[in-house]
Amino acid sequence: MMSLVLRGAIRFYQLTLAYFFVGACRYEPSCSAYAVEAVSKHGALRGSWLAAHRLCRCGPWGAGGFDPVPPAAARSRAPLSCHPARRS
Repeated sequence: MMSLVLRGAIRFYQLTLAYFFVGACRYEPSCSAYAVEAVSKHGALRGSWLAAHRLCRCGPWGAGGFDPVPPAAARSRAPLSCHPARRS
């Protein structure tokens, strides 16, 4: 239920506010598309965590590029990092 609410809020952002930031995201897929996919694959809690870390990496200091959501089966005890080079 919570993941449905989160996906709805992200979709609202995509349909309204995202048009003001066209081309601002350095990653593919965009941060909002990443968030929707992360919440869909991993649930509300872990999906929100993954989306927050993606937003942490997105900015003028980030390298950008292709950054897919990790598969649900790839859950590990390795800590999440805001630095792509340190991700396992």
